[in-house]
Amino acid sequence: MGVAGSVVPVDPRWRQARRVARLAAIGTGATAAAAIATGGVLLGQARQARRTIPMAEAPPPRCDGIYGAKFPGPALTMVVLGDSSAAGYGVHRRRETPGALLATGLSRRLHRPVRVHRFAVVGAISAVLRHQVEAALEREPDIAVILIGGNDITNRTPRGLAVRYLVEAVRTLRDAGCEVVVGTCPDLGAIRPIQPPLRWLAHRWSRQLAAAQTVAVVEAGGWTVSLGDLLGPRFAAEPHRMFAWDRFHPSAEGYAVAAAALLPTMLSALGAGQERRATPTPGEGVRSLPEAAQEAARHAGTEVSGTQVRGHDHGPAGRWAQLRRRAFFGVGAVPQRGSAPDTSTVEGLA
Repeated sequence: MGVAGSVVPVDPRWRQARRVARLAAIGTGATAAAAIATGGVLLGQARQARRTIPMAEAPPPRCDGIYGAKFPGPALTMVVLGDSSAAGYGVHRRRETPGALLATGLSRRLHRPVRVHRFAVVGAISAVLRHQVEAALEREPDIAVILIGGNDITNRTPRGLAVRYLVEAVRTLRDAGCEVVVGTCPDLGAIRPIQPPLRWLAHRWSRQLAAAQTVAVVEAGGWTVSLGDLLGPRFAAEPHRMFAWDRFHPSAEGYAVAAAALLPTMLSALGAGQERRATPTPGEGVRSLPEAAQEAARHAGTEVSGTQVRGHDHGPAGRWAQLRRRAFFGVGAVPQRGSAPDTSTVEGLA
């Protein structure tokens, strides 16, 4: 599973939903009879998800190559790690993948070439990150983007274990001098084919994992951006446009919005971000890291990074953290139907 470009077999989505249902029955703390009754309802929802969400198709297109080759200077090396959302499952053109979108944005804002290597694997859980990181370090990356967590929810990975694997990956990359930006667990409760009450439970567990990821990643020296239900309102209004064919993964437009949320944080991590606004927008500012993590999990598009207060990293409630709203940065670049961002400068693609 650690080989670049490999694809982990994806369980049918109804099986993933069934795993969540089992968690619900076990985790309620109710009586055995109540758990059985609840499990019956949730399994019914899982069967409905099976009928609604199609099976996986071909692997996503590769995004590896050099973006912005017309710019002078040495290329910045970016690696993309994680699961199907990082790989760009659901689109058919490499220019529509998250890796291509982010590399194009970086090259245009930094005015330098960006070389991309994708190690993200469809179906990956956090335990797979170790192998992806080992392969990525051979490329001597300057920045890594990690999108992970959804499959940990559906595969019943204990939250603490999933976070531990993620932290190991972040620390290993940081020790090698690589900046790390993590898009935290998406809100599986925003997936429309999954109906209540299964949707409500998926929503709760997704937020809990996202908050735990945020605390751990920032403590390890990385940056996080909460993806959550970033696309939820637009999915509800335009499901045929914002969802891919399977109604489970984002479409090209959906990935463009997610990339728009990640890009400014990547620039900040590289020391090329916009200057801090004199008057923060509502919800921005300095918090204790645990408080910041909870706030970010509730509001998609929120960046969390470590900061200092009066020269100190920690306060009475733990590490200090800076919150910034990032959801709609660059959203004007979202491709319209039938179009996509210009990547004519891409060369050397596989």
